[in-house]
Amino acid sequence: MEALIAHEVTKRYSQHLALDRVSLAIPAQTIFGLLGPNGAGKTTLIRIINQIIQADQGTITLFGERLQEKHIGTIGYLPEERGLYKKMRVGEQLIYFAQLKGLSRQEAIARSKAWITKFEIKDWWNKKVEDLSKGMAQKVQFISTVMHEPRLIILDEPFSGFDPINAQLITKEILELKDKGCTIIFSTHRMETVEDLCDHIVLIDRSKKILEGSKRQVKETYRTHTYTVEHRGPFALDAAKYRLIQQRVVEDNFYKTVIAVHDDSGPNQLLRDLIQVTEVHSFIEKIPTMSEIFITLVKGGNHE
Repeated sequence: MEALIAHEVTKRYSQHLALDRVSLAIPAQTIFGLLGPNGAGKTTLIRIINQIIQADQGTITLFGERLQEKHIGTIGYLPEERGLYKKMRVGEQLIYFAQLKGLSRQEAIARSKAWITKFEIKDWWNKKVEDLSKGMAQKVQFISTVMHEPRLIILDEPFSGFDPINAQLITKEILELKDKGCTIIFSTHRMETVEDLCDHIVLIDRSKKILEGSKRQVKETYRTHTYTVEHRGPFALDAAKYRLIQQRVVEDNFYKTVIAVHDDSGPNQLLRDLIQVTEVHSFIEKIPTMSEIFITLVKGGNHE
């Protein structure tokens, strides 16, 4: 089942086309990477899903229903520009946001205290937000995003301001939320995070969707059929089948060679041919990273 389906969503601001007939499907209980350069249209799509603005045309379906006002309580949104009230105390703030999402005051207090206990920040309860560091405030913002147990969570650059320890803490929470049944839209420029966390991705550039699929499917599509081999001594291969991109000495008589396959020869055939001419110590396919795919597509120019 899809948690969210967008069908030909279009949004224009005066003379600027922010989204141009964007369609995508987000499977339930997945971490879905919403990717694209600055100004691509990601924030506009997020605002439409959150009903902050309306699309000019197209539809959004959430858990099988046309998006409507009642769904606000089923969404948790962590914006890139944080929205905490600096003069309010942490406890008051968490209770306030939970009540806005439909929780009773009693339930809001109970969940707020449970979360700050879980995050080991009980001594922050009476601190004003303006007295917190950026990372501390970020933790409070994250709690306020997920405390009402939304089915769909939208995280826009959630690791901004975090040191590695707290980034690991939030990563653990995100994975636990997914395991509990949440669907998570993850908008970020950090491709290493996409590699680690996302199951599916969509790439938007210049208002259009240019790529969508599971991370595995995307990487399969953009395979370069290039292999790195560590071996003893130099060698040559049939130039009609293979191209030696690079061959260099690592130490003594050990070499590292990068090979591109020209024809339909798979890794097994390449390995068989290598065994005939060298002593193979390591053999691995060079799979493109999400960062490499992102750069290739965004710099590729025309997406028509």
